Amino acid sequence: MTLPHATLTSEHERIAALVDLMKQEQQLLVAADADALGELTPRKVALVQELAQLSRQRHGALGAAGFIAAEAGMEPWLAARGDDAARAAWSQLLAATAEAKELNRVNGMLLNRQMAHNQTVLNALRTPAAAPESTLYGAKGQTFGSAPSRRFVLG
Repeated sequence: MTLPHATLTSEHERIAALVDLMKQEQQLLVAADADALGELTPRKVALVQELAQLSRQRHGALGAAGFIAAEAGMEPWLAARGDDAARAAWSQLLAATAEAKELNRVNGMLLNRQMAHNQTVLNALRTPAAAPESTLYGAKGQTFGSAPSRRFVLG
């Protein structure tokens, strides 16, 4: 039978790698480097999938040991076990997970800010639908754009 703490080292390694990727992601978001961001995504997805699998194994071991088969079962299991090394590993995992959650929150804000900026730029480049002329200018300073469209009403 696998013990619930058996996956903690592997989980911590994966979450530490995820934190490193998220720090890189943050730098790329600030630099608006979309190509490099795209290269990080598959690596992040793979790490998250591995973490989910390890977590399921730990939950299964907790359930098999008679504890709640979820995160909530870990503290009671640690209390019953009295294993200081397992408790330290669990605490480290929780701290690394909290760091990953905070990085995810900040990166989400950066991403939203970048998306809002991109939308503003796109809106500035578009001609409003009701405007008779474009607000773009030619090389000689004159405005140009599409001619007014002919609209037909079919009845």
